[in-house]
Amino acid sequence: MNRALTVDDLVLAGIALAAGLLLAFLSRGLLRWLAKHAKRTRWSGDDVVVDALRTVVPWAALVGGAASAAAVLPLTRTVQHHTNQCLQVLLIFAVTVSAARVVAGLVQSVTQSRSGVAGSATIFVNITRVLVLAIGFLVVLQTLGISIAPLLTALGVGGLAVALALQDTLANLFAGIHILASKTVQPGDYIQLSSGEEGYVVDINWRQTTVRQLSNNLVVIPNGQLAKTNMTNYTRPEQRLTILVQVGVSYDSDLDHVERITHEVIAETMTEITGAVPEHEPAIRFHTFGDSRIGFTVILGVGEFSDQFRIKHEFIKRLHRRYREEGIRIPAPARTVALQQGAVVIPQQRVTDEMPSGLPGTD
Repeated sequence: MNRALTVDDLVLAGIALAAGLLLAFLSRGLLRWLAKHAKRTRWSGDDVVVDALRTVVPWAALVGGAASAAAVLPLTRTVQHHTNQCLQVLLIFAVTVSAARVVAGLVQSVTQSRSGVAGSATIFVNITRVLVLAIGFLVVLQTLGISIAPLLTALGVGGLAVALALQDTLANLFAGIHILASKTVQPGDYIQLSSGEEGYVVDINWRQTTVRQLSNNLVVIPNGQLAKTNMTNYTRPEQRLTILVQVGVSYDSDLDHVERITHEVIAETMTEITGAVPEHEPAIRFHTFGDSRIGFTVILGVGEFSDQFRIKHEFIKRLHRRYREEGIRIPAPARTVALQQGAVVIPQQRVTDEMPSGLPGTD
């Protein structure tokens, strides 16, 4: 010490610490009030920013009070230097953690708003969080007087060795980044792979893509395999899609009457069933003179992939009931077989396949 410690020094140091604590308490209360108002807005980014400020501002107030108290006390130059360094490191740590939270939260908010789903692409969130924390760590080292140039050189050489050892992992990492950047697949999309796996994309992280099947099971696919396989995305470029329902009626049916009744059933189904698209223009196309029926296709519009099962279910039930009321027959497939024994021809017999009559189906 340059001089002796007095009571006035202790009082002033206590006042500085108390002022820092009071300021931290008041700022935390103010930010809690701001957080309540931020939740009322549609944008989720302000919630992330206010939540991060609730951490960094009180810590900054405490560090400022401690620094003021240290400046008032008659400390030696060395002790003062180490004290300031410790306080700077503490403040940098708080700022780094808060900045990582803000950046990761904003990235997650952007990915959710662009994909329009609840799921998140954690690959971007994790990469940004790690980058911010790494920058904060380097700033801490520089503050402590440790040169980071040798460290960066060592990381460059070691990174080459790690890259050679983790080729598959890095391939999956860059494949996931490429998939998200090209917007080929986004969380919330319904995809089907050429290998047979299909479902909703839940998440794309640094190594793998998680797909939730309609049975609620999770399928984990490495990003590298997903990037190389043939894939059908039923959500892009548009979530709405058309479905085909195959129907057949007997040859003695009035096709104009069949078409009119089918249109009425379509209109009823499209307006009453959830997931249907009433504004979509339905179509009926006769296409086949089959062995026992005239086949045609009904084209319907649905909101998304999983809606088609409910729409088909209701449409077939209503169409079957209406055809029975109108006397429109849907024959079961039938064939005529001629049996010949020696030179004698046995009269022909009519053989009918075992299929429930009255159900729309293909030939």
